Amino acid sequence: MRIVASTLLLSLALIHTGWAQANDATPFSFGVIAKPVKANESEAALREAISESDADNLAFVVAGGLKAAEEPCTDALYRNRKTLLDSAKNGIVLAVSGDDWTRCVNTKNRLIATDRMNRLRELLFTDEFSFGDSKIPVVRQSMMPQFRSYPENMRWRIGDVMFATINVPANNNNYLNAAGHNTEFEDRQTANSDWLKRLFLTAKISKVDGVVIFCDGNPLLQAEHSSMFSSGKREGFADLRRQILAFGEKYRGKILIVHSDYNTRPATSPKGISWRGNIGALRIEPPWRKIHVNPASTDLFTLINPITVQAAHH
Repeated sequence: MRIVASTLLLSLALIHTGWAQANDATPFSFGVIAKPVKANESEAALREAISESDADNLAFVVAGGLKAAEEPCTDALYRNRKTLLDSAKNGIVLAVSGDDWTRCVNTKNRLIATDRMNRLRELLFTDEFSFGDSKIPVVRQSMMPQFRSYPENMRWRIGDVMFATINVPANNNNYLNAAGHNTEFEDRQTANSDWLKRLFLTAKISKVDGVVIFCDGNPLLQAEHSSMFSSGKREGFADLRRQILAFGEKYRGKILIVHSDYNTRPATSPKGISWRGNIGALRIEPPWRKIHVNPASTDLFTLINPITVQAAHH
């Protein structure tokens, strides 16, 4: 009985923690840095994006990844990028990218993705605050004993908008099409499902105007809209998509998915955000993007510097 009571109290604490400026309807903006795509330009691009976003008036910044896929998965590189994130003047949150860990191999060319993700957790997700000078408090999923292995899933609130990161790699959510090789996927899927459930419960109870989810892959992506899915291959985003769409049907506010999934087409909307009902998707193009939040606007979220479809291909 004590265990049940303790779990209930912790669950309530998770719901009511991290509500910065809870009743503040003041407009604000935040930035999102695109994940690195070119190995030889990765560090310089991240440094420049941090410098540019520091010069702007932003509530916080989210970095969409640490490294390009072709860069090494060494502790030295992880530590170097952590130092770079910590140098930011803005509070900066890392939304881990699949390129940070899913393709990592050892000297024998054997996949060591799980090992590298665990190392990232040890090196970069260790306390209750963001990187940068203007540190913002975050609630980590690892506060729950059964999900202590997932500190990269974070949540915070500004005004009447809830923000969260979730570890969803763009490469089909790191589902491996081979029998007996998906323990990592299944365990993380369980954690992610519970994380979304708690996030949506928090949003419902607090009656926030919007929920923003930062992730690498686009969970709204369906198999028929992408060449990455072969016939007979399980769709790694299906369960998360169903969960998001189901909540969207009952939620009065807006849900915005901010992702770095280049398997999807860039938005054709001149506003840069593709909306279907109250659920929107925004693919972040390099170098970084600024989103304005205005609780008095019916749009709620506005992309300040949208990129054209033509420019996205150059």
